[in-house]
Amino acid sequence: MVTLKAVVEALLFASQKPLSLSDISAALLSAAEYFEEGSEAALPKVKTSEIAECLQTLQNEYTQQGHAFHLVEQVSGWVLVSRGEYHIWVRQLFPDMRPTRLSAPALETLAIIAYRQPITKADVEAIRGVTVDGVMQKLLDGGLVKISGRAQTPGRPLLYVTTQHFMEHFGLKNLDELPNASELRAVALPKATPPDETPEAEHSPAQAPPAGSVAAEPLSSGEMPAQVTVEASAPQDSNPENNENGEVKVIAETDTQAH
Repeated sequence: MVTLKAVVEALLFASQKPLSLSDISAALLSAAEYFEEGSEAALPKVKTSEIAECLQTLQNEYTQQGHAFHLVEQVSGWVLVSRGEYHIWVRQLFPDMRPTRLSAPALETLAIIAYRQPITKADVEAIRGVTVDGVMQKLLDGGLVKISGRAQTPGRPLLYVTTQHFMEHFGLKNLDELPNASELRAVALPKATPPDETPEAEHSPAQAPPAGSVAAEPLSSGEMPAQVTVEASAPQDSNPENNENGEVKVIAETDTQAH
């Protein structure tokens, strides 16, 4: 006698991608035309809640029986995967497939996006303290992050979020399964300064050059500079005729012999 659990197990075993409840239900419905009576004919009428219960039963059985594989629920559905402790032997079947390794800066940038998405590149750079152009492009090329839109702030910067491939790669069903998700999302982090909030110093009027700067005195009309000498003023408690603010002046000396 064919049971729902056996059919679901066969579908999971044969599928090359995770199966959602709707995928399994659609497969049962498509097979209805091949059965007019018997237990098989009743399968297309099962509810999604019954399929979900069947999946939970299979998951518990695989765990209790100590199989080398287990049934996990990912963001896109349910899938049979080998257990991590057997990865060395499994990898020998695929010698040409090398796991993608991310650098420390890439992992740090990816973690910031995962916990604070949607987020702008400028905010990521404010948190990390360095530019992330190259790292961000690598994450985009790898399909781990994507552009989700533009922020409603001056300049309309792009917003970045993680992808479904990111969820599947790290075996996550949702973002709440990230380690310490609620705590890390509440931590106060630096944010980028909007374009219209430039520092006050940039808008202040021109000021006298600071002490120790070099100022050039203009020549009178028709004078030819013969040489330039640098004259450093003495400290403030010396001759009052010297420059009191400690500036260094460049004085152009004229050539009295010029014709």
